[in-house]
Amino acid sequence: MTHLLQQLLKWVALSVLVAALAGTASAGFLWSLDWVTRTREAHPWLVWLLPIAGFAVGWVYLKVGQDVEGGNNLLIDEIHDPKTVVPLRMAPLIWGSTVISHLFGASVGREGTAVQMGGALADQLTHIFNLRREDRRLILMAGISAGFASVFGTPLAGAVFGLEVLAMGRMRYDALLPCFVAAVVADQVGLLWGVHHTHYLVSAVPAITVWTLLAATTAGVAFGLTGRGFAGGAHGLSAFMKRHVPYAPWRPFLGGIVVASVIWLAGAWRYAGLGIPVIVEAFNQPVHPWDFAAKAVMTVASIGTGFKGGEVTPLFYIGATLGNALAPLLHMPFAVLAALGFVGVFAGAANTPLACTFMAMELFGADIGVYAALACVLSYLVSGHAGIYKAQRVEVGQHET
Repeated sequence: MTHLLQQLLKWVALSVLVAALAGTASAGFLWSLDWVTRTREAHPWLVWLLPIAGFAVGWVYLKVGQDVEGGNNLLIDEIHDPKTVVPLRMAPLIWGSTVISHLFGASVGREGTAVQMGGALADQLTHIFNLRREDRRLILMAGISAGFASVFGTPLAGAVFGLEVLAMGRMRYDALLPCFVAAVVADQVGLLWGVHHTHYLVSAVPAITVWTLLAATTAGVAFGLTGRGFAGGAHGLSAFMKRHVPYAPWRPFLGGIVVASVIWLAGAWRYAGLGIPVIVEAFNQPVHPWDFAAKAVMTVASIGTGFKGGEVTPLFYIGATLGNALAPLLHMPFAVLAALGFVGVFAGAANTPLACTFMAMELFGADIGVYAALACVLSYLVSGHAGIYKAQRVEVGQHET
Protein backbone atom coordinates (compact mmCIF):
# COMPACT_ATOMS: atom_id res chain seq x y z
CA MET A 1 0.00 0.00 0.00
CA THR A 2 2.89 2.34 0.71
CA HIS A 3 4.30 1.74 -2.77
CA LEU A 4 0.87 2.29 -4.31
CA LEU A 5 0.45 5.56 -2.42
CA GLN A 6 3.88 6.72 -3.58
CA GLN A 7 3.00 5.94 -7.20
CA LEU A 8 -0.35 7.73 -6.93
CA LEU A 9 1.24 10.85 -5.46
CA LYS A 10 4.02 10.76 -8.03
CA TRP A 11 1.69 10.58 -11.02
CA VAL A 12 -0.82 13.06 -9.66
CA ALA A 13 1.99 15.56 -9.12
CA LEU A 14 3.54 14.96 -12.56
CA SER A 15 0.15 15.08 -14.28
CA VAL A 16 -0.79 18.36 -12.60
CA LEU A 17 2.52 19.84 -13.72
CA VAL A 18 1.92 18.64 -17.29
CA ALA A 19 -1.59 20.08 -17.15
CA ALA A 20 -0.36 23.47 -15.97
CA LEU A 21 2.12 23.65 -18.85
CA ALA A 22 -0.27 22.39 -21.53
CA GLY A 23 -3.28 24.36 -20.30
CA THR A 24 -1.31 27.60 -20.17
CA ALA A 25 0.14 27.01 -23.64
CA SER A 26 -3.30 26.23 -25.07
CA ALA A 27 -4.79 29.35 -23.50
CA GLY A 28 -2.13 31.55 -25.06
CA PHE A 29 -2.50 29.76 -28.37
CA LEU A 30 -6.29 30.14 -28.44
CA TRP A 31 -5.98 33.85 -27.63
CA SER A 32 -3.48 34.36 -30.47
CA LEU A 33 -5.65 32.31 -32.82
CA ASP A 34 -8.66 34.48 -32.04
CA TRP A 35 -6.62 37.64 -32.66
CA VAL A 36 -5.22 36.55 -36.04
CA THR A 37 -8.65 35.36 -37.18
CA ARG A 38 -10.17 38.77 -36.42
CA THR A 39 -7.23 40.44 -38.16
CA ARG A 40 -7.66 38.34 -41.31
CA GLU A 41 -11.38 39.02 -41.44
CA ALA A 42 -10.75 42.76 -41.05
CA HIS A 43 -8.06 42.76 -43.78
CA PRO A 44 -9.08 40.22 -46.48
CA TRP A 45 -6.11 41.18 -48.69
CA LEU A 46 -3.86 39.24 -46.32
CA VAL A 47 -4.92 36.03 -48.07
CA TRP A 48 -2.67 36.96 -51.02
CA LEU A 49 0.36 36.66 -48.72
CA LEU A 50 -0.46 33.00 -47.98
CA PRO A 51 2.09 31.64 -50.51
CA ILE A 52 4.89 33.77 -49.02
CA ALA A 53 3.86 32.75 -45.49
CA GLY A 54 3.86 29.09 -46.52
CA PHE A 55 7.33 29.39 -48.04
CA ALA A 56 8.65 31.10 -44.90
CA VAL A 57 7.26 28.41 -42.59
CA GLY A 58 8.56 25.66 -44.85
CA TRP A 59 12.02 27.26 -44.87
CA VAL A 60 12.11 27.57 -41.07
CA TYR A 61 11.15 23.92 -40.62
CA LEU A 62 13.74 22.90 -43.21
CA LYS A 63 16.49 24.75 -41.33
CA VAL A 64 15.65 24.14 -37.67
CA GLY A 65 12.60 21.91 -37.48
CA GLN A 66 13.21 18.77 -39.51
CA ASP A 67 13.47 16.62 -36.37
CA VAL A 68 10.05 17.80 -35.12
CA GLU A 69 8.19 18.03 -38.43
CA GLY A 70 6.57 14.65 -37.75
CA GLY A 71 4.24 16.42 -35.31
CA ASN A 72 1.61 14.16 -33.79
CA ASN A 73 3.10 11.14 -35.54
CA LEU A 74 6.44 11.83 -33.87
CA LEU A 75 4.77 11.82 -30.44
CA ILE A 76 2.95 8.55 -31.19
CA ASP A 77 6.18 6.95 -32.43
CA GLU A 78 8.01 8.04 -29.28
CA ILE A 79 5.31 6.49 -27.09
CA HIS A 80 5.49 3.19 -28.97
CA ASP A 81 9.29 3.14 -29.13
CA PRO A 82 10.91 5.75 -26.85
CA LYS A 83 14.28 6.88 -28.20
CA THR A 84 15.00 10.52 -27.50
CA VAL A 85 13.25 13.39 -25.74
CA VAL A 86 11.12 15.50 -28.09
CA PRO A 87 12.94 18.82 -28.67
CA LEU A 88 11.36 21.73 -26.84
CA ARG A 89 11.39 23.79 -30.04
CA MET A 90 8.47 21.71 -31.31
CA ALA A 91 6.16 23.86 -29.15
CA PRO A 92 7.08 27.36 -30.39
CA LEU A 93 7.50 26.16 -33.98
CA ILE A 94 4.04 24.61 -34.22
CA TRP A 95 2.46 27.54 -32.35
CA GLY A 96 3.99 30.15 -34.63
CA SER A 97 3.43 28.22 -37.86
CA THR A 98 -0.23 27.54 -37.02
CA VAL A 99 -0.89 31.19 -36.18
CA ILE A 100 0.69 32.18 -39.50
CA SER A 101 -1.45 29.65 -41.37
CA HIS A 102 -4.61 31.13 -39.88
CA LEU A 103 -3.55 34.73 -40.29
CA PHE A 104 -3.30 34.31 -44.05
CA GLY A 105 -6.30 32.02 -44.58
CA ALA A 106 -5.12 28.40 -44.79
CA SER A 107 -7.83 25.85 -44.00
CA VAL A 108 -6.23 24.15 -41.00
CA GLY A 109 -7.21 23.34 -37.43
CA ARG A 110 -5.79 23.69 -33.93
CA GLU A 111 -5.78 20.21 -32.33
CA GLY A 112 -2.42 19.29 -33.81
CA THR A 113 -0.87 22.40 -32.32
CA ALA A 114 -2.27 21.85 -28.83
CA VAL A 115 -1.33 18.17 -28.79
CA GLN A 116 2.21 18.85 -30.00
CA MET A 117 2.70 21.64 -27.48
CA GLY A 118 1.36 19.43 -24.69
CA GLY A 119 3.55 16.49 -25.67
CA ALA A 120 6.71 18.53 -26.18
CA LEU A 121 6.33 20.43 -22.91
CA ALA A 122 5.49 17.25 -20.99
CA ASP A 123 8.53 15.43 -22.36
CA GLN A 124 10.87 18.08 -20.95
CA LEU A 125 10.06 16.64 -17.52
CA THR A 126 11.95 13.54 -18.61
CA HIS A 127 15.20 15.51 -18.27
CA ILE A 128 14.20 17.37 -15.13
CA PHE A 129 13.10 14.29 -13.14
CA ASN A 130 15.27 11.70 -14.93
CA LEU A 131 12.20 9.60 -15.79
CA ARG A 132 12.51 5.98 -16.80
CA ARG A 133 11.64 4.78 -20.32
CA GLU A 134 8.22 3.49 -19.24
CA ASP A 135 7.45 6.65 -17.28
CA ARG A 136 8.29 8.69 -20.37
CA ARG A 137 5.57 6.88 -22.33
CA LEU A 138 3.01 7.83 -19.71
CA ILE A 139 4.11 11.45 -19.47
CA LEU A 140 3.82 11.84 -23.25
CA MET A 141 0.32 10.35 -23.21
CA ALA A 142 -0.63 12.74 -20.40
CA GLY A 143 0.67 15.64 -22.50
CA ILE A 144 -1.45 14.58 -25.47
CA SER A 145 -4.55 14.31 -23.27
CA ALA A 146 -3.88 17.68 -21.64
CA GLY A 147 -3.42 19.43 -24.98
CA PHE A 148 -6.55 17.96 -26.52
CA ALA A 149 -8.73 18.62 -23.45
CA SER A 150 -7.61 22.21 -22.98
CA VAL A 151 -8.03 23.30 -26.60
CA PHE A 152 -11.58 21.92 -26.95
CA GLY A 153 -12.86 22.10 -23.37
CA THR A 154 -13.58 18.36 -23.26
CA PRO A 155 -11.65 16.72 -20.41
CA LEU A 156 -13.20 13.25 -20.67
CA ALA A 157 -12.72 13.11 -24.43
CA GLY A 158 -9.17 14.41 -24.02
CA ALA A 159 -8.31 11.72 -21.48
CA VAL A 160 -9.70 8.93 -23.65
CA PHE A 161 -8.12 10.39 -26.79
CA GLY A 162 -4.66 10.10 -25.24
CA LEU A 163 -5.36 6.45 -24.45
CA GLU A 164 -7.09 5.53 -27.70
CA VAL A 165 -5.18 7.33 -30.45
CA LEU A 166 -1.99 5.28 -30.18
CA ALA A 167 -3.25 1.97 -31.53
CA MET A 168 -6.44 0.55 -32.98
CA GLY A 169 -7.96 -2.19 -30.87
CA ARG A 170 -6.00 -1.70 -27.67
CA MET A 171 -5.80 0.90 -24.91
CA ARG A 172 -3.10 1.35 -22.29
CA TYR A 173 -4.82 1.28 -18.93
CA ASP A 174 -1.57 1.94 -17.06
CA ALA A 175 -1.93 5.52 -18.30
CA LEU A 176 -5.49 6.01 -17.02
CA LEU A 177 -4.55 8.11 -14.00
CA PRO A 178 -2.02 10.40 -15.73
CA CYS A 179 -4.27 10.99 -18.74
CA PHE A 180 -7.42 11.73 -16.72
CA VAL A 181 -5.71 13.96 -14.17
CA ALA A 182 -3.81 15.86 -16.87
CA ALA A 183 -6.93 16.32 -19.04
CA VAL A 184 -9.20 17.52 -16.23
CA VAL A 185 -6.65 19.88 -14.69
CA ALA A 186 -5.51 21.26 -18.08
CA ASP A 187 -9.10 22.13 -18.95
CA GLN A 188 -9.49 23.94 -15.64
CA VAL A 189 -6.20 25.77 -16.14
CA GLY A 190 -7.46 27.02 -19.49
CA LEU A 191 -10.67 28.24 -17.89
CA LEU A 192 -8.71 30.02 -15.18
CA TRP A 193 -6.80 31.86 -17.91
CA GLY A 194 -10.12 33.06 -19.30
CA VAL A 195 -10.53 30.68 -22.25
CA HIS A 196 -14.05 30.57 -23.70
CA HIS A 197 -15.08 27.59 -25.80
CA THR A 198 -17.77 27.68 -28.49
CA HIS A 199 -21.18 26.49 -27.36
CA TYR A 200 -23.15 24.31 -29.76
CA LEU A 201 -26.87 24.10 -29.04
CA VAL A 202 -28.72 20.81 -29.45
CA SER A 203 -32.06 21.68 -27.92
CA ALA A 204 -34.00 18.44 -28.36
CA VAL A 205 -32.78 14.90 -29.03
CA PRO A 206 -35.54 12.65 -30.42
CA ALA A 207 -36.59 9.56 -28.51
CA ILE A 208 -34.97 6.30 -29.58
CA THR A 209 -36.99 4.48 -32.23
CA VAL A 210 -36.17 2.01 -34.96
CA TRP A 211 -36.08 4.85 -37.50
CA THR A 212 -33.81 7.13 -35.48
CA LEU A 213 -31.37 4.27 -34.92
CA LEU A 214 -31.39 3.48 -38.64
CA ALA A 215 -30.84 7.16 -39.40
CA ALA A 216 -27.84 7.31 -37.05
CA THR A 217 -26.47 4.11 -38.59
CA THR A 218 -26.85 5.42 -42.14
CA ALA A 219 -25.25 8.71 -41.20
CA GLY A 220 -22.39 6.87 -39.48
CA VAL A 221 -21.59 5.02 -42.69
CA ALA A 222 -21.53 8.31 -44.62
CA PHE A 223 -19.30 9.87 -41.95
CA GLY A 224 -16.87 6.96 -42.09
CA LEU A 225 -16.56 7.08 -45.86
CA THR A 226 -15.99 10.82 -45.69
CA GLY A 227 -13.30 10.47 -43.03
CA ARG A 228 -11.62 7.75 -45.04
CA GLY A 229 -11.65 9.88 -48.17
CA PHE A 230 -10.26 12.87 -46.30
CA ALA A 231 -7.35 10.91 -44.79
CA GLY A 232 -6.55 9.29 -48.13
CA GLY A 233 -6.68 12.62 -49.94
CA ALA A 234 -4.40 14.38 -47.45
CA HIS A 235 -1.82 11.58 -47.43
CA GLY A 236 -2.01 11.20 -51.21
CA LEU A 237 -1.45 14.89 -51.92
CA SER A 238 1.39 15.05 -49.40
CA ALA A 239 3.13 12.09 -51.05
CA PHE A 240 2.57 13.59 -54.51
CA MET A 241 4.07 16.93 -53.49
CA LYS A 242 7.10 15.28 -51.89
CA ARG A 243 7.72 13.28 -55.05
CA HIS A 244 7.37 16.15 -57.49
CA VAL A 245 8.52 19.15 -55.42
CA PRO A 246 11.77 18.11 -53.68
CA TYR A 247 12.47 21.50 -52.07
CA ALA A 248 10.13 21.58 -49.07
CA PRO A 249 9.40 25.36 -48.88
CA TRP A 250 8.01 25.36 -52.43
CA ARG A 251 5.22 22.95 -51.46
CA PRO A 252 3.25 25.33 -49.20
CA PHE A 253 4.14 28.16 -51.58
CA LEU A 254 2.36 26.39 -54.45
CA GLY A 255 -0.46 25.25 -52.17
CA GLY A 256 -0.84 28.81 -50.92
CA ILE A 257 -1.27 30.11 -54.46
CA VAL A 258 -4.09 27.62 -55.10
CA VAL A 259 -5.86 28.17 -51.77
CA ALA A 260 -5.58 31.98 -51.89
CA SER A 261 -6.81 32.11 -55.49
CA VAL A 262 -9.85 29.96 -54.72
CA ILE A 263 -10.73 31.99 -51.61
CA TRP A 264 -10.44 35.35 -53.34
CA LEU A 265 -11.66 34.61 -56.87
CA ALA A 266 -14.47 32.25 -55.89
CA GLY A 267 -15.46 34.17 -52.76
CA ALA A 268 -14.81 31.05 -50.67
CA TRP A 269 -14.20 32.91 -47.43
CA ARG A 270 -16.37 30.51 -45.44
CA TYR A 271 -13.77 27.78 -46.07
CA ALA A 272 -10.76 29.71 -44.74
CA GLY A 273 -9.34 29.14 -41.27
CA LEU A 274 -11.30 27.22 -38.64
CA GLY A 275 -14.77 28.05 -39.93
CA ILE A 276 -16.40 28.09 -36.48
CA PRO A 277 -19.27 30.40 -37.59
CA VAL A 278 -20.27 27.93 -40.30
CA ILE A 279 -20.19 25.05 -37.81
CA VAL A 280 -22.51 27.00 -35.50
CA GLU A 281 -24.74 27.80 -38.48
CA ALA A 282 -25.01 24.08 -39.31
CA PHE A 283 -26.63 23.49 -35.91
CA ASN A 284 -29.32 26.11 -36.48
CA GLN A 285 -30.35 26.21 -40.15
CA PRO A 286 -29.71 24.63 -43.55
CA VAL A 287 -26.28 25.32 -45.06
CA HIS A 288 -25.04 24.78 -48.59
CA PRO A 289 -25.12 21.04 -49.37
CA TRP A 290 -21.64 21.31 -50.88
CA ASP A 291 -20.05 22.97 -47.85
CA PHE A 292 -18.60 19.73 -46.50
CA ALA A 293 -16.97 18.81 -49.82
CA ALA A 294 -15.58 22.32 -50.39
CA LYS A 295 -14.08 22.43 -46.88
CA ALA A 296 -12.58 18.97 -47.37
CA VAL A 297 -10.90 20.02 -50.62
CA MET A 298 -9.56 23.25 -49.13
CA THR A 299 -8.21 21.46 -46.05
CA VAL A 300 -6.59 18.69 -48.08
CA ALA A 301 -4.99 21.38 -50.26
CA SER A 302 -3.66 23.16 -47.16
CA ILE A 303 -2.53 20.19 -45.07
CA GLY A 304 -1.31 18.14 -48.03
CA THR A 305 1.01 20.90 -49.22
CA GLY A 306 2.59 21.46 -45.82
CA PHE A 307 0.65 24.10 -43.89
CA LYS A 308 0.68 23.49 -40.13
CA GLY A 309 -2.21 23.38 -37.69
CA GLY A 310 -4.08 20.11 -37.69
CA GLU A 311 -7.10 18.47 -39.21
CA VAL A 312 -9.59 18.07 -36.38
CA THR A 313 -11.54 21.35 -36.42
CA PRO A 314 -11.86 21.17 -40.23
CA LEU A 315 -13.14 17.62 -39.71
CA PHE A 316 -15.70 19.02 -37.25
CA TYR A 317 -16.73 21.50 -39.96
CA ILE A 318 -16.94 18.77 -42.62
CA GLY A 319 -18.95 16.51 -40.35
CA ALA A 320 -21.36 19.15 -39.08
CA THR A 321 -22.16 20.44 -42.57
CA LEU A 322 -22.47 16.89 -43.96
CA GLY A 323 -24.85 16.03 -41.12
CA ASN A 324 -26.80 19.19 -41.89
CA ALA A 325 -27.12 18.12 -45.53
CA LEU A 326 -28.27 14.61 -44.52
CA ALA A 327 -30.83 15.79 -41.94
CA PRO A 328 -33.76 16.37 -44.36
CA LEU A 329 -33.07 13.08 -46.14
CA LEU A 330 -33.09 11.13 -42.88
CA HIS A 331 -35.96 13.13 -41.33
CA MET A 332 -33.87 14.14 -38.33
CA PRO A 333 -33.34 17.57 -36.71
CA PHE A 334 -30.53 19.65 -38.18
CA ALA A 335 -28.85 20.08 -34.80
CA VAL A 336 -28.81 16.36 -34.04
CA LEU A 337 -27.33 15.29 -37.39
CA ALA A 338 -24.85 18.18 -37.29
CA ALA A 339 -23.74 17.03 -33.82
CA LEU A 340 -23.37 13.42 -34.98
CA GLY A 341 -21.38 14.52 -38.01
CA PHE A 342 -19.25 16.80 -35.84
CA VAL A 343 -17.87 13.80 -33.94
CA GLY A 344 -18.57 11.05 -36.48
CA VAL A 345 -16.25 12.15 -39.28
CA PHE A 346 -13.47 12.73 -36.78
CA ALA A 347 -14.06 9.27 -35.27
CA GLY A 348 -13.57 7.67 -38.68
CA ALA A 349 -10.60 9.78 -39.73
CA ALA A 350 -8.75 9.43 -36.41
CA ASN A 351 -9.93 5.90 -35.45
CA THR A 352 -11.04 7.15 -32.02
CA PRO A 353 -14.74 6.21 -31.61
CA LEU A 354 -14.73 6.19 -27.79
CA ALA A 355 -13.12 9.61 -27.42
CA CYS A 356 -15.55 11.04 -29.95
CA THR A 357 -18.55 9.54 -28.14
CA PHE A 358 -17.42 11.18 -24.91
CA MET A 359 -16.87 14.43 -26.77
CA ALA A 360 -20.43 14.36 -28.09
CA MET A 361 -21.85 13.95 -24.58
CA GLU A 362 -19.63 16.70 -23.17
CA LEU A 363 -20.46 19.19 -25.92
CA PHE A 364 -24.08 18.33 -26.70
CA GLY A 365 -25.45 16.61 -23.59
CA ALA A 366 -25.74 13.03 -22.39
CA ASP A 367 -29.04 12.48 -24.23
CA ILE A 368 -27.22 12.21 -27.54
CA GLY A 369 -24.91 9.48 -26.23
CA VAL A 370 -26.59 6.46 -27.83
CA TYR A 371 -26.83 8.08 -31.25
CA ALA A 372 -23.27 9.40 -31.03
CA ALA A 373 -21.88 6.00 -30.04
CA LEU A 374 -23.70 4.33 -32.92
CA ALA A 375 -22.55 6.91 -35.49
CA CYS A 376 -18.95 6.93 -34.23
CA VAL A 377 -18.62 3.15 -34.10
CA LEU A 378 -20.09 2.73 -37.60
CA SER A 379 -17.83 5.49 -38.90
CA TYR A 380 -14.81 3.80 -37.33
CA LEU A 381 -15.67 0.43 -38.84
CA VAL A 382 -16.34 1.81 -42.31
CA SER A 383 -13.29 4.06 -42.47
CA GLY A 384 -10.77 1.22 -42.53
CA HIS A 385 -7.35 1.15 -40.92
CA ALA A 386 -6.04 4.22 -42.72
CA GLY A 387 -6.41 7.46 -40.78
CA ILE A 388 -4.97 10.94 -40.40
CA TYR A 389 -2.26 9.64 -38.01
CA LYS A 390 0.12 7.44 -39.99
CA ALA A 391 2.04 6.37 -36.87
CA GLN A 392 -1.11 4.81 -35.38
CA ARG A 393 -0.66 1.05 -35.08
CA VAL A 394 -3.13 -1.77 -35.65
CA GLU A 395 -3.17 -3.96 -32.55
CA VAL A 396 -6.51 -5.65 -33.24
CA GLY A 397 -8.15 -5.25 -36.65
CA GLN A 398 -11.50 -3.53 -36.84
CA HIS A 399 -13.25 -6.65 -38.12
CA GLU A 400 -11.34 -9.34 -36.22
CA THR A 401 -13.25 -11.60 -33.85
